[in-house]
Amino acid sequence: MGKLFAGVIWAILAIGTILIVSLPINLQTHLVVGGVVLTLMIFVKLLGLDGAWRLVGLALGTALVLRYVYWRTTSTIPPVTQLENFIPGLLLYLAEMYSVFMLFLSLFIVAKPLPSRTPVIVGDEDLPHVDVFIPSYNEEASLLADTIAAARAMDYPSDRLTVWLLDDGGTVQKRNSQDVLAAQAALQRHVELQQLCADLGANYLTRERNEHAKAGNLNNGLAHSSGELIAVFDADHAPTRSFLRETVGYFKEDPKLFLVQTPHFFLNPDPLERNLRTFETMPSENEMFYGIIQRGLDKWNASFFCGSAAVLSREALGDTNGFSGISITEDCETALELHARGWKSVYVDKPLIAGLQPASFASFIGQRSRWAQGMMQILRFRFPPLKRGLTLPQRLCYMSSTLFWLFPFPRTIFLFAPLGYLFFGLQMFTASGGEFFAYTLSYMAVNLMMQNYLYGRFRWPWISELYEYIQSVHLLPAIVSVVLNPRKPTFKVTAKDETMSTSRLSELSRPFFVIFAVLLFAVGVSVWRLYSEPWKADVTLVVAGWNLLNLILAGCALGVVSERREWSSTRRIRINRRCEFGGGDRWLPAMIEDVSVNGARIRVYGGEADQMIADGHSSIRIQPLSGGAPGTLPVSVRSKVKEGDSLTLGCQYVRSAPEHHRLVADLIFANADQWSQFQQSRRRNPGVVVGTVWFLRLAFYQTWRGLVYLVRDIRTPEKKAGAQPSGARP
Repeated sequence: MGKLFAGVIWAILAIGTILIVSLPINLQTHLVVGGVVLTLMIFVKLLGLDGAWRLVGLALGTALVLRYVYWRTTSTIPPVTQLENFIPGLLLYLAEMYSVFMLFLSLFIVAKPLPSRTPVIVGDEDLPHVDVFIPSYNEEASLLADTIAAARAMDYPSDRLTVWLLDDGGTVQKRNSQDVLAAQAALQRHVELQQLCADLGANYLTRERNEHAKAGNLNNGLAHSSGELIAVFDADHAPTRSFLRETVGYFKEDPKLFLVQTPHFFLNPDPLERNLRTFETMPSENEMFYGIIQRGLDKWNASFFCGSAAVLSREALGDTNGFSGISITEDCETALELHARGWKSVYVDKPLIAGLQPASFASFIGQRSRWAQGMMQILRFRFPPLKRGLTLPQRLCYMSSTLFWLFPFPRTIFLFAPLGYLFFGLQMFTASGGEFFAYTLSYMAVNLMMQNYLYGRFRWPWISELYEYIQSVHLLPAIVSVVLNPRKPTFKVTAKDETMSTSRLSELSRPFFVIFAVLLFAVGVSVWRLYSEPWKADVTLVVAGWNLLNLILAGCALGVVSERREWSSTRRIRINRRCEFGGGDRWLPAMIEDVSVNGARIRVYGGEADQMIADGHSSIRIQPLSGGAPGTLPVSVRSKVKEGDSLTLGCQYVRSAPEHHRLVADLIFANADQWSQFQQSRRRNPGVVVGTVWFLRLAFYQTWRGLVYLVRDIRTPEKKAGAQPSGARP
């Protein structure tokens, strides 16, 4: 009876919505309705109303979006008899409907996400054995040393923790390669990493052949270990001391749990953040996913494995014979299979690892191409909408996660659609200027407001559009390739341990300058059309405005592909931690003010510091957060500044023993709170208006900077040094 009543209520709501959406009203009335809806949404936002009021605001916006969809479907598509207009018009319509569909999927997922979880505390005697897997392929030993040392230092009983380095760069296949130099390098790596693991208390494991990429490497680790739980960290993802304490307890609480996923926090900016200099002030691109989308997925038991910073159940992995490897995104594919088998997942919204992002734009695009192709493979081979065993909410969640990566198609259509009218006079959108203002502008404004409702603290206005544009240019052919041949893509390791040695144009920058030039030329064509066809001025103004918006995005992208030289390739972290500076039996009180993965800034108190440095006494002595005796870390003094009675030193670590790696890991990665504090400092919502003004200023400056780089590149074409391996964490 209850289900029947609920069905009747939903039917009444559906009929009411259809009537409201299809209600015939004139343009003036619709414009007034749109203004009222926008005003109400703004008031709800300004007054900080949450809970039910947030849902009311989203419902109002949804109603206006649906009215736009109805109008767009019934009144604006060109007649099929005019194929030259109908075909591009239909493509534009489908691109818009894709965007609306993805908006509604987002509303379903994140309208009311789960709040942050409270850790489940488990006594030491009840803790399960955990195997830590660190898969590696071509990373330097110095980078791996930090991750291994941090993993070994996690707060967990040592007899219940085993750390494994899974080395796919030193396999028997690689050591016996026909390429003599490659074989020699693989053998040298094999020996070096074996010794590193022995020094740091980890197990080294490789295999015969490099089969099934990362999934095969992880499955080889499963075959050689026996722990109840598996923690996975990428080679550059160093965990905090509390990682296992804040994740393992959930498995004791729910025997059907297969995954506890945590966010990926990054020490360095991605290419957009570095080149636009937004890393310190604006939320990173991945914060929208890890800050709110994963929490929304978690509400529907659809939070998925992201390849690292996670703990998984060995028993659950046994159901799928280990990590799935049909696609090149084994993480999401594995989670999909286990969710379909009735297993559950948990998302912990607290950064408990710190890693590295690709330094160059080319590496960034390579990483995103793999993600996009892998998600298309999952869509092709697993097809979440019809996957047996998934609940309806899970189907919708996985649809959102996979279909999102089709964005290069609509983004490309939105980019070039105005040119069809300006260059060729195509009528892809049958509407007057007044109808455009009444329907389309109100829809766009409401869309911006709804995005601000959902993601305001995690994604500023127009940043999503910028990220999509800079990826679409190169992701589009990658996605077409995998659609035509789903089994063609192969797993490619993302280069992360690299630095930008010079300021230069990216090797992938040329299409962006060509597109910018075409859009700029279209501005001139717009002016010409206004004067030569005054009877079409309203439509021409609308299309010209659309093209101008595309030009602003394209101009900002010129700054993204204009790579800045990295003076300091990783963020310095303020810690204000007491230590001693000196050596032998001579030690002075000091304070470590900030650290990076390469060095530290230390304030030394006492007048003897200069003499001690001259005498060769340059070490810091610190008390590890893990307890035990104080440790001594040698440093090389690179700079010094006298400030009153103290001396501020810029120091570089000198790591020549295993203990030094442990101390550096303790300095940088032990404290989880510092990552959360940094994230919270960037999570400000500027609002739609202020955010738009900020973006316009950013775009104008970056357009100018990109053109300056282009002129310099033309004058000095031989200066093409790119991203280079750093030999250590940048």
